[in-house]
Amino acid sequence: MSGSLFATSDLHVSYAENRTVVDRLRPESDDDWLIVAGDVGDLFGDIERTLRLLRERFTSVIWAPGNHELWTHPSDPVTLRGEERYRALVRMCRDNGVLTPEDDYPVWPGADGPVLVVPLFLLYDYSFRVPGVTSKEESLKLAYEAGVVCTDEMLLHPDPYPDRESWCWARLGETRSRLDATDPALRTVLVSHWPLVRRPTDVLWYPQFAQWCGTDRTADWHLRYRAAAAVYGHLHIPRTTHYDGVRFEEVSLGYPREWQRRSSGPAPMRRIMGAR
Repeated sequence: MSGSLFATSDLHVSYAENRTVVDRLRPESDDDWLIVAGDVGDLFGDIERTLRLLRERFTSVIWAPGNHELWTHPSDPVTLRGEERYRALVRMCRDNGVLTPEDDYPVWPGADGPVLVVPLFLLYDYSFRVPGVTSKEESLKLAYEAGVVCTDEMLLHPDPYPDRESWCWARLGETRSRLDATDPALRTVLVSHWPLVRRPTDVLWYPQFAQWCGTDRTADWHLRYRAAAAVYGHLHIPRTTHYDGVRFEEVSLGYPREWQRRSSGPAPMRRIMGAR
């Protein structure tokens, strides 16, 4: 197999400028795969149209949800909330030939492989707290006082769970069971919208936002589950870093006001595996 495994995230196609970028997104070969690590858009219809378009172009598309897909936006005709919305997104992806965290993990057979590509849906549990505090309540209070509050607090409903951290912990349990059953001889590419370790959030302009960015309970997953690479988005700070010898790739496009400031322009797709 001569193609590449590419990744992108945070396409935010509600912005016309971002839709233009997505319209230009093309594979380099007929064998290319594309990982989409969440935040395709805010509205169900936009998410479906974008994933369908990408699936028509790439041999395989693998999606992991971000927080924006899980919003119940007041202008969205699809009013499903929480787990019910997530399951509807999974059904939509399957109808369009897009792989999800609920499907069998595919094996990338190309150059640098074989590797197991593992899309994860894990959420966050407020454990990336503001330094110096000991509880979620204290950390949230400081965020509200600073005016740094994720829109999830208004639009991401955890139904039927009592709160988002309970949903996160349920997802962690289900996902650990599946990962523990994978072939120990296979390396992985772990794909999560939220970073698996806290350290990428150290560069945030507003450190209060870190509490919506992951969970301490995945801090060793890149080692425990043999990651050749860990792919994430959410922070809108595209870069390559290494933690414990493992390559972490933040692959977000981000909002137009962010990528338009870069001299190189938008970079909506990053090669994770495969020969250039």
